[in-house]
Amino acid sequence: MRTPTIAGPTSAASGRSDALPAREHLPVSVAGRPVLDVVIPVYNEEKDLEPCVRRLHEHLLRTFPYGFRITVADNASTDTTPEVAAALAAEVPEVRSVRLDQKGRGRALRTVWSGSDAPVLAYMDVDLSTDLNALLPLVAPLISGHSDLAIGSRLARSSRVVRGPKREFISRAYNLILRGSLAARFSDAQCGFKAIRREVAERLLPMVEDTGWFFDTELLVLAERAGLRIHEVPVDWVDDPDSTVHIVRTATDDLKGVLRVGRALATGSLPLDRLARPFGDDPRDRELSGVPGGLARQLVGFCVVGALSTLFYLALYSAFRLGLGPQLANAAALLVSAVANTAANRRLTFGVRGRDRAVRHQAQGLVVFAIGLALTSGSLAALGAATGDPAHSTELAVLIVANLAATVLRFLLFRLWVFPERSTSQTPARNER
Repeated sequence: MRTPTIAGPTSAASGRSDALPAREHLPVSVAGRPVLDVVIPVYNEEKDLEPCVRRLHEHLLRTFPYGFRITVADNASTDTTPEVAAALAAEVPEVRSVRLDQKGRGRALRTVWSGSDAPVLAYMDVDLSTDLNALLPLVAPLISGHSDLAIGSRLARSSRVVRGPKREFISRAYNLILRGSLAARFSDAQCGFKAIRREVAERLLPMVEDTGWFFDTELLVLAERAGLRIHEVPVDWVDDPDSTVHIVRTATDDLKGVLRVGRALATGSLPLDRLARPFGDDPRDRELSGVPGGLARQLVGFCVVGALSTLFYLALYSAFRLGLGPQLANAAALLVSAVANTAANRRLTFGVRGRDRAVRHQAQGLVVFAIGLALTSGSLAALGAATGDPAHSTELAVLIVANLAATVLRFLLFRLWVFPERSTSQTPARNER
């Protein structure tokens, strides 16, 4: 990709430190440097760009007490959007334009944020669907040092949202998927209204792979898993009926991103331990090391993972059963779901992080799998001997009962053999990881 061309004031990113510093209240009067840089990614927005930028500029002049900059990041537009952006940058001192030769909202944000000298970086959609009165509450916790990232949430109870039922359903379903698959605790991943402290962005951006719409979600998941603080602001939001976002394609790309990030988290391939806790010791470190929260927490985590694994297994069995016999379909479905189950329990239930002994744990998990296979296969064999040609629904019922019995034994083997509790003296110190 060519180096982006920039019109308006130039800037340079500061150097990266080896450790994330403690949060401090940001200085509000540094000569020649704004406190806030608001990025507006655009693609073919020649009609809406100028009125929206002027409206945002007027709002910031009237309500924002610190220096600011508005950066228009053009994603390879094919209309006159680049000319409109350049004209605004030439006329308004607080506006600059950046031209990229490739599309992608994530690519635009990465490019501008990586080169900005402002200590607080934000972005919003060009249609200004979010009420601008939420902008100061969004960035204030970052300026004060209270939080590392801030997001607008359309799903908060006090938010006022106007949009159709289709988009409402997709948004809520997507966030439920994030909570169920990636254990995300933030409420709205895709609202186009977010901010981040620059030193946090410098550490997180190299870890984010996506360059499109999943960029937001990946950034938030990594930040949350690294122990960074995410502040949520309820927003008033009105859907843009003329939005050019392709819902189906975006949803498909997002699901692919969820699978990729989930796999990376499960295998421990993301170097999240490189992000130091802003305040040193964090109770979540103790919670995630060794045995997280004792037997009660392990049981809850194991049951959640087990329920999801059972659904996954049954879906696989039904799919494999279309072309295989019941025994082969059961063995294949159980093998695939067992690998996923071991990885999920390793990370989420028993708090084992990183790649250390991951292969050994999977090998031990396969032994546990063999025991489950013997139980379920034996149940199927007994059913076949008793009824001859059982119905598919009967097969599923028998498998559910057999899996429940195998689950109890699997938990005991996981807890006592695969992931046994280690004493404090055996647990590496945090600064030695």
